[in-house]
Amino acid sequence: MTISRKAWQYSRSRLTQLSEQPASGVPVDVRVCGLHKRYGDVTAVDGVDLEVAKGEFFTMLGPSGSGKTTTLRMIAGFERPDAGTIELGGKDVSSLPPFDRDVNTVFQDYALFPHMTVQENVEYGLRVKKLPRAERRNRAKEVLRVVRLEEYGGRKPGQLSGGQRQRVALARAIVNTPRALLLDEPLGALDLKLRQELQIELKQVQQKLGMTFIYVTHDQEEALTMSDRIAVFNEGKIVQVGKPAEVYEHPASEFIAGFIGVSNVIERDGRRITVRPEKIRVLEDGALPDEGTRVEEGTVRDVQYVGPVTRYHVSLDQGGDLQILTQNLEETSTEVLALEGRRVRLAWRPEQESVIGEREGVPA
Repeated sequence: MTISRKAWQYSRSRLTQLSEQPASGVPVDVRVCGLHKRYGDVTAVDGVDLEVAKGEFFTMLGPSGSGKTTTLRMIAGFERPDAGTIELGGKDVSSLPPFDRDVNTVFQDYALFPHMTVQENVEYGLRVKKLPRAERRNRAKEVLRVVRLEEYGGRKPGQLSGGQRQRVALARAIVNTPRALLLDEPLGALDLKLRQELQIELKQVQQKLGMTFIYVTHDQEEALTMSDRIAVFNEGKIVQVGKPAEVYEHPASEFIAGFIGVSNVIERDGRRITVRPEKIRVLEDGALPDEGTRVEEGTVRDVQYVGPVTRYHVSLDQGGDLQILTQNLEETSTEVLALEGRRVRLAWRPEQESVIGEREGVPA
């Protein structure tokens, strides 16, 4: 059964609208409406609307130049929007300077004071607010415990590793208990293993504090790992908002399917559909597919053995290529590499695919 283009566009639009909203009944900490920003002839942000719920880990994900960092900088107050409004806790702060907004920002550059100890760096914002020394010390020690640096308060930043300095920067930002913490690719300068470790730690800190985090990244795995919801940016616009599994399993466009992970896009019956490589099974010789399963036949043109998994590239008889990802549970490298050039049947369930468009001129 096929659906008309108009009906499909309505249902897709309605699904996206519904997924854009925070959970019902949860207060909204950050609301952005109709945000625009231009730099000369370049439109950096083009009509962005979003709501971030209290205590949510909300990630803005997109390639370089997609508008995500500019949007974050406008929320922080470092850039003025050409049009649109920014609300924090229901208050319009669009024209307020950064120091009058109840947010703090953590950058990729830690920007720690090298002549101060870790304890003094964390206390600095409280000292500017003229809090009593005893209160400053106690609050700084508490947040250092939260980021697991309670034993490092007397050290200077130069005596710490990159990951430890990033945690100090985080502690300095959260000690003021802002309404929202803005994080601009804070893990981007770290090596892969340390970045993966800090992703887990950062999410744990956020959950423990119950603080609203708005996180900017171009790293898809980072966004999928930590976020409660993800807003995907492209060319200054938000093109999809949803929970990580929703955005990954049901991308709203070919761009999203290709940007977040790897996806196959094929045309069948006038429709363009996408299906993830790990959802596709290679049927055993003589095996009957389950009722309703999509089945394609083709030839394996390339095999890549990657230790725990193998990637197969299959040229389909009906046109197009599919990439399949399978776990090497029992097979050896010799066994999987022997499939190159073989005829295979591939199968996946209809609910594992997403329709991302219809070819022009094809009747419904």
